[in-house]
Amino acid sequence: MEDGWLGGLGHLFMTVFVFNFANFMVVPAITDVSMAALCPGEDECSLAIYLTGIQQAITGMGSLVMMPLIGNLSDHYGRKVMLTVPMLLATLPLVILAYSRERNFFYAYYVLKTLVSMICEGSVLCLAHAYVADNVAVGRRGSAFGILSGISSCSFVFGNLSTRFLPSAASVFQVSAAVSMVSVVYMRIFLPESSMESAVIAVSSKEQTVNESLLEKGCTDNRRPLRTTPSLHDSISLLRSSWTFSQAAIVAFFGSLGELGLYSALLYYLKAEFHFDKDQFADLMIINGIAGIISQMVLMPLLSKVVNEEKILAIGLIFNCVHIVLYSVAWAPWVVYFAATFQILAVFAGPSLRSIVSKQVGPTEQGKAQGCITGLCSFASIVSPLIFSPLTALFLSDNAPFAFPGFSLVCAAFAMMIAFIQSVMIRAPPPPVPDSKLDDSVSVEP
Repeated sequence: MEDGWLGGLGHLFMTVFVFNFANFMVVPAITDVSMAALCPGEDECSLAIYLTGIQQAITGMGSLVMMPLIGNLSDHYGRKVMLTVPMLLATLPLVILAYSRERNFFYAYYVLKTLVSMICEGSVLCLAHAYVADNVAVGRRGSAFGILSGISSCSFVFGNLSTRFLPSAASVFQVSAAVSMVSVVYMRIFLPESSMESAVIAVSSKEQTVNESLLEKGCTDNRRPLRTTPSLHDSISLLRSSWTFSQAAIVAFFGSLGELGLYSALLYYLKAEFHFDKDQFADLMIINGIAGIISQMVLMPLLSKVVNEEKILAIGLIFNCVHIVLYSVAWAPWVVYFAATFQILAVFAGPSLRSIVSKQVGPTEQGKAQGCITGLCSFASIVSPLIFSPLTALFLSDNAPFAFPGFSLVCAAFAMMIAFIQSVMIRAPPPPVPDSKLDDSVSVEP
């Protein structure tokens, strides 16, 4: 699929767009729905903050186990098969709030959403990155990952824009549930299986040839059968496979820690400080999304031709720090909107990191590598609420030790700064020979 690769990925891009559109629609509305169910009539709700943190931590624990497993299984059974399960499950919680937003239904949504997110959170993105890596040449992957992220930004903009004009939270969740179902049907009908199958077949054929040669020689092949379930040792071995991969893993962890700290605190912070509601949240997210589209669909493909991915990663992380700090010290609503425009450079980080990682492993290990990185991001989502939920609740309350409502956001910016410092140390070597490739040096005597 390398010739005309952009057109060849069209159905994947449409699948990602429709699925993310359905899920991003509910983001501006869920804060108001949560606070209306848990703390009616209030602008500050510690219970909602803590429940969000608990959900994030439990989701992270599940994803930490599931992401490497899903990525590894997709290397053996195909990306399309493994995409079906998380996309289908992600529809179920939306149906509950589409029916009712009363407290009991909210708790039912909360429990089911937590359980489903343990499997689904990040898995569609992880598998989409693996699919792109399967079908795009190494030299073009940075641009391809940027376009994939740009598609997500497009869905983010249009999802939030539709929420901005829908009349009620009920209609938001009803439309979201319907579109989520459509995304599953579209993916099953139109998305072709990834070309990674040919790589798996090639490896399997080579294994069979070697085994037959050994049998002719009278030898017994005592190698263990291929396992599809990765162990902790497998993940550690992958992290130690190259110094660049290890550095990228550190960047992924601290970058995710800062990003999750931002997202877990920002909406509650804006609700308490500036009395933002569904429409203003949607406006802010539309600005973020448009900046992301310009960046990933226009700037990043152009920049990747003249600047290497390690420098692009560093640029993205430093601008992430800047825009988080601006949020934390905002003294008026316009400052919040101005800070959101820095997203035009901040979003460089994700696609660049994924591209660097994809170049460190072979074609039959892309799912495992992307799953490992996503698993580390999930571990960050376990740690993040332990730090940021108490800080957010404390500094938005009347019992704060000092008057700084955005203090938790400054802490998130500090985590992002650690990721930036690590990123400037990355010196990517040429991609190694795939670990899964059989040793060509095995000789068989006639």
